[in-house]
Amino acid sequence: MSNHLQQEQIVKVNGVDIAYQLHGSSKYPTLLLIHGLGTPLTGWPRTMVEAFVAANFQVLLLDNRDVGCSEQLDHLPIPNMAWVITKFKLGLSIKAPYQLEDMMRDVIGLLDVLNLAEVHVVGASMGGMIAQLLAIHHPQRVRTLTSIMSTSGYKKLPPIEKNIREAFAQTPDTKEYQDRKAYHVKKWQVIGSPDYPTPDEDIDLYVDSMLQRGITATGTMRQVLAIMAASNREKALSTLTLPSLVIHGDSDGLVNVAGGKATANAIPNAKLKIYSGMGHDFPAQLIPSIVDDIIDHANTNVSE
Repeated sequence: MSNHLQQEQIVKVNGVDIAYQLHGSSKYPTLLLIHGLGTPLTGWPRTMVEAFVAANFQVLLLDNRDVGCSEQLDHLPIPNMAWVITKFKLGLSIKAPYQLEDMMRDVIGLLDVLNLAEVHVVGASMGGMIAQLLAIHHPQRVRTLTSIMSTSGYKKLPPIEKNIREAFAQTPDTKEYQDRKAYHVKKWQVIGSPDYPTPDEDIDLYVDSMLQRGITATGTMRQVLAIMAASNREKALSTLTLPSLVIHGDSDGLVNVAGGKATANAIPNAKLKIYSGMGHDFPAQLIPSIVDDIIDHANTNVSE
């Protein structure tokens, strides 16, 4: 992924094989990056990782369970989705193959294996939800929290925009690589930043990097169910005392900016940074500023 790769391994933690990469030197504070739904660690733009390493951080990336090189949990059944969606709309509880809390425990297990007592945690989208749970349940392991394009579990968010909902409801024409790639390219195009469109060739390379690492429809669906089954975290977030930063785009059609505002409002003394024209991605033009936000947040709250 970068010239700074220190190691890549797969380890058994919390009963699941989890793949991770370490970039940079272990003599520096560790910045843990957790990505979102159906997105392997290559979803983090290379320029971001390299900028963090250049700023004297060791960067820890992982593939969440069911994506990338981590374990594919196909032995876990997926319930009837039509019935699940009906129950979700009615506000009824949903049974998922696993919970976001299980994914959080995967991360804690990885930190234990790597002997990392404390890290700066950055989560994007679903990764932001996992990062929040880390801060809630293991605050002693989290030096700072950064939640990006995510939500507190607030149940009255504005709905996903229609064009995005329709794109996500489609399936690839065939299981051939090019058809799968076309499907994912379209998804990233519709959730992208309106004011900062990504060139087609860059999206192609980005999607290639993720598909080659590993994305499956069944794994993504199990992660969707974990998100749908999650409870509102606002009450728990209100107990946090650790330094927290929330970043969101005001043009995010997948997770409305109200989700970011709800997260920042729930966490005492949280800082909120809203980017105009940013959607549900990391546009190249905004990466330097977002990186600076995270570095400043972490460096202002370094361990003694």
